Amino acid sequence: MQHAVRSRAAIRTGLTPVPRPRTPSVASLMDADALRVLHRAARALLDDLPDLTDRLVALLREQEPAYRAAITRDPQATWQEAQRSLRHSVTSLLDPRGAREAARRCSWRIGASRAEQGLPLDALLHAFRLGGSLVWQRLVEETSKAAPEDVRLLVHVAADVWNFVDEHCTLVSDAYRQTEWQLGRRRENRVRLLAAGLLDGTSRIADLPEAAQALGLPEQGRYVVVAVTGVHPARRDAARAAAVPSCARVHWHAGADVDYGIVLVGAGDDVPASDPEDAGSGACGPLAGLRVGIGSPVDGLAAVGDARRLADTALDICPPGGGTVRLADHLPAAMVVTSPELGRALAEKVLGPLLRLEPADREVLLDTLTTWLDCDGSAQRAGERLYCHRNTVLNRLRRCEQLTGRSLARPADLVEMTLALTARRLLRD
Repeated sequence: MQHAVRSRAAIRTGLTPVPRPRTPSVASLMDADALRVLHRAARALLDDLPDLTDRLVALLREQEPAYRAAITRDPQATWQEAQRSLRHSVTSLLDPRGAREAARRCSWRIGASRAEQGLPLDALLHAFRLGGSLVWQRLVEETSKAAPEDVRLLVHVAADVWNFVDEHCTLVSDAYRQTEWQLGRRRENRVRLLAAGLLDGTSRIADLPEAAQALGLPEQGRYVVVAVTGVHPARRDAARAAAVPSCARVHWHAGADVDYGIVLVGAGDDVPASDPEDAGSGACGPLAGLRVGIGSPVDGLAAVGDARRLADTALDICPPGGGTVRLADHLPAAMVVTSPELGRALAEKVLGPLLRLEPADREVLLDTLTTWLDCDGSAQRAGERLYCHRNTVLNRLRRCEQLTGRSLARPADLVEMTLALTARRLLRD
């Protein structure tokens, strides 16, 4: 660097630089001697690599429980892995540039394969540091045997040896974490595919045991599917918590517009034992607009597709402004939304003359009829809710009967009127 600065200065001043004589410094001579001693000891280690490997494997068995299990399970594979790593490490001491990439590839493969096997990263890093300590110890031992007076020279290469160990610990850690992340992504994708197959009803029977294990649910349990929608994605966790109690065993599957919870319920339970009636029913607050549809129970993961369709039906019945609908409590409405063509035909047949009135007149009569039904047929209560006299309610009801040709006192006609109103409300689009 100084020579380059002098050269640039000479160019600026127009002078020809005079090269300084190069004489070996005491430090450079000492470094050369240290490298000679290091190479001599490293060659001895390569010649005795099997014994070095045996010693490392013994240390791992003694000091690292995770490796103790791996050695017991497959001793040959562990021994060969240790030998490859040690051979690359020692070869790198002899030829740092030529052996560097091969050594790095070896360490990367070890980090990746141990991540796939589930060996803890701390155990792997401990193994590499044990290997580095063992190599350094054997370098000192070999030098002490061959030329005890040269042991002091190894101090000049100690930093290089430990820098190599640190570099490969970092490399192994990077490989491990990258592989762990990739494995996690693959597991997440596989779980998502398995859950989607259950909810779509496309799962193969052969996939059910894997799905049960991946989702953490029993294959033969009793299940309800809960469909949740209507809130901002940032409030997804809060919406799920409002729909299903924290004590329930549930696997959530995020969809484009609807989240589905596959909920394990008890033998006598029809729905999750939470407070779902209140979920999303508020007109304001962070969960305003939350809509929850709770299907009917089914037996076994194989029937989750049917449970999802039932939850979708419950969600279709749910008011647009928010609320919770248990399908079991709204079966007539469910029948209407599952056969929309028949529902529209029924609404036209029963309510047709009424629907063709002027809008203001039509809405007053429909609102009165709906309110009267909600009040269990009480004209008094309906009048209070509509802010009119009970006789006004009765007059409007008689007009509905005249227009539709049906009697609200006749049970069959009342059923038709009720279903027709439900169809109009749910199928208006």
